[in-house]
Amino acid sequence: MSDFSLELNDDQITLRDWLHGFALNEMRPIAAEWDEREETPWPFIEEAARIGVYGLDFLMSNFADKTGLSTMIALEELAWGDAGLCMALMGTTLGVAAIVANGTPEQQMEWVPQCFGAPGDLKLAAFGVSEPDAGSDVSSLRTRAIYDEKTDEWVLNGTKTWITNGGIANVHVIVASVDPSLGSRGQASFIVPEGTPGLRMGQKFKKMGIRASHTAEVILEDCRVPGRCLLGGKEKLDEKLARVREGKKASSQAAMATFEATRPAVGAQALGIARAAYEYALDYAKERQQFGRAIIENQAIAFKLADMKTSIDAARLLVWRASWMAANRKPFTAGEGSMSKLFAGETAVKVTEEAIQILGGYGYVRDYPVERWHRDSKIYTIFEGTSEIQRLIIARAISGVQIR
Repeated sequence: MSDFSLELNDDQITLRDWLHGFALNEMRPIAAEWDEREETPWPFIEEAARIGVYGLDFLMSNFADKTGLSTMIALEELAWGDAGLCMALMGTTLGVAAIVANGTPEQQMEWVPQCFGAPGDLKLAAFGVSEPDAGSDVSSLRTRAIYDEKTDEWVLNGTKTWITNGGIANVHVIVASVDPSLGSRGQASFIVPEGTPGLRMGQKFKKMGIRASHTAEVILEDCRVPGRCLLGGKEKLDEKLARVREGKKASSQAAMATFEATRPAVGAQALGIARAAYEYALDYAKERQQFGRAIIENQAIAFKLADMKTSIDAARLLVWRASWMAANRKPFTAGEGSMSKLFAGETAVKVTEEAIQILGGYGYVRDYPVERWHRDSKIYTIFEGTSEIQRLIIARAISGVQIR
């Protein structure tokens, strides 16, 4: 048995330092501008693709790390740079994760490269699950997929909402109900290729935070996709549905398989925001003079910073553990993926709020970045499963009871 160590290896240190420089020099100077513009930052994504931060090679090289830590290190640094710009880069990976989690090897080979494109010909992907009446309750999706045997096509109808890159993506992965009577066990994931008639963007949302990341409705009206666009294939789907109808346990649900894989990654982004706010508040507290001394010399301020740092380090350990478990195919028997996302997300909200408090009036105005970090942090307790849903998953895992 190898010795246990939390020390990063040379490759991980190189990755961290490279991305920290990118975050410092390329992301932070433009973060406030794109937050105000609330537009997809195409020039930034183009630059990221040019140097190799946006693309399949970057994703695959990080996922190849058997410790599971490289992706978490990368996301923490990018979110430290700016969460909105980070999401503009990483929104595509949610669609990629859905293809990898549910698709055949052939489908992965065909579609994953098309999610990124290449410098000068950028592509985006989107993953559509949430609906106006189905957010946390994934089992009540109304988007339907009906098979047309004559043409070997699936016909999709419904509305998705809160979709990152929704409507502007080149590849949409849509979760739809094939058999509504089976709830979440009767769902499947479908690729909707670029230019498919019947898919259009609905409302684009104006958000509180992560505003450089595009979020919109996706409307599907008699949207026909070839049979080969059903992720996993029809034979596998038919077998799964047959097992469910016989009362046997189904394999992983289409949406849940994706979310379970990405929750530690979401936690890592929240961690980056929290760390940014903590470092800024610490530096400010050392420099800000009140009543003849630096404000950090007051216990009220120093203890806040001590708690902030402790929570950040605890969150990182939870994120790293979950990612290590996933990389080494250790099952999340106690909801470890949900623990990492839950604690990191709530830590980001608390730490950024405390940073505003430490800066006082300066923390509340847009001349200083902490108010933006606070706005950005809140979504991490909501998307990809609210904090309440994470607690439900953990509670069910540790108790074996179907808690509602």
